[in-house]
Amino acid sequence: MKELFDKKAIEAIRSYLLEHQETIAVAESVTSGFIQAAFSTAEEASKFYQGGVTAYNVGQKFRHLRVEPVEALACNCVSEKIAQEMALHVCDLFHSQWGMGITGYAAPVPESDNKLYAYYAIAHNSTILSTKRVSVKQGDSVEVQLFYVNETLSDLARCIHELVNSHE
Repeated sequence: MKELFDKKAIEAIRSYLLEHQETIAVAESVTSGFIQAAFSTAEEASKFYQGGVTAYNVGQKFRHLRVEPVEALACNCVSEKIAQEMALHVCDLFHSQWGMGITGYAAPVPESDNKLYAYYAIAHNSTILSTKRVSVKQGDSVEVQLFYVNETLSDLARCIHELVNSHE
């Protein structure tokens, strides 16, 4: 059976966070909790994974993740800035050093011009380390969501690798 989640990336993230006694929290929209599920598969997840929020509509993103309302309404909550706000505010919400935020479209809708894309951001100690836009041409919603999850996990592992190398 094919693995749903990038186990190599999860293990790299897990190892770093445990070694440095840091934690991570996740704010998801488009991936509907799949990033949270991915972290829960790691050994000793409760020692580094604080939890997450799945906020699927504008109102919940305002309420729980303090996204800026004018920006959120103007872009249907899908932008680089919204992903960054989600990543930063989930750190505060869960008292974690690391945060991930992701928002986008996993199914064609008029608001996205029927395109499939997402923005995600990775934060560490109140600083955005990475923000990217990922896209796919087509796919069923779950395949698209899992693609986004594994792209974000891979980029988080890359950010951690670069952080480690910058301190050597």
